Amino acid sequence: MEKAQEWINYGIELAKEFGPRLLTAILIYIVGSWIIKRIIGATRKVMSKSSYDESLQRFLLNLISWALKVFLILLVISRLGVDVTTFAAVIAAAGLAVGLALQGSLANFAGGVLIMIFRPYKIGDLIEAQGVIGVVKEIEIFTTKLTTPENKLAIVPNGAMANGNIINYTAEGKIRVDTVIGVGYGEDIKQTKEVLLNVLTSNPQVLEDPAPSVNVSELADSSVNFAVRPFCKPEHYWDVYFATYEGCKLALDEAGIEIPYPHQVEIHKGE
Repeated sequence: MEKAQEWINYGIELAKEFGPRLLTAILIYIVGSWIIKRIIGATRKVMSKSSYDESLQRFLLNLISWALKVFLILLVISRLGVDVTTFAAVIAAAGLAVGLALQGSLANFAGGVLIMIFRPYKIGDLIEAQGVIGVVKEIEIFTTKLTTPENKLAIVPNGAMANGNIINYTAEGKIRVDTVIGVGYGEDIKQTKEVLLNVLTSNPQVLEDPAPSVNVSELADSSVNFAVRPFCKPEHYWDVYFATYEGCKLALDEAGIEIPYPHQVEIHKGE
């Protein structure tokens, strides 16, 4: 009984000593979290009213949020009685090991900073990078999120994005659609070009500048191939691509121009 009483007294002493610290630390965390949300909300409103790009807004908000959360955690730890300078020294001592373990994450963070500085792409751009084609949905601290044409979400590390090749189809505001249409060798080339060009100029999504073009590109084995090349806005690419093939087929049929196709020859041996 005496031993139990000693433990009870010891627990009471600990509660008296550390209880107020613990309650204060919890209160600091709750209030601090609320303040951080308010700061992020206010910063978002200020950026929205300014000329900040959406990509830069999200990146900076993520960065500010993480920095404030780390500061809050250090404040809570210090309130619990832990020496922050000692804690920082421990982190510094383990910094090399942590850095080696997280070198990929650090490279991705550095890549995110480089992307924000040099701006090779922004939210809403259609890009091709790391073997993925898609529209930029979000640029985060460590990754870039793309929405592919199949409506799949692709998450690509910023380190790879910053150090790899990037094709931005949106940057120039115009993109060329490359299609190839073949007709028979017996067809009139000038008439065929007029028919195909009329398909392009009658499509409202095809741009007038640069002007669409139709040119003989190849004398193939069984057809004369035409390079049919309209320009359009990046967001209209697939609409123009499919409409060009369909429109060309219908127009050539209406004009009586033959589109060659493979023929099978059957040889029957006499009995």
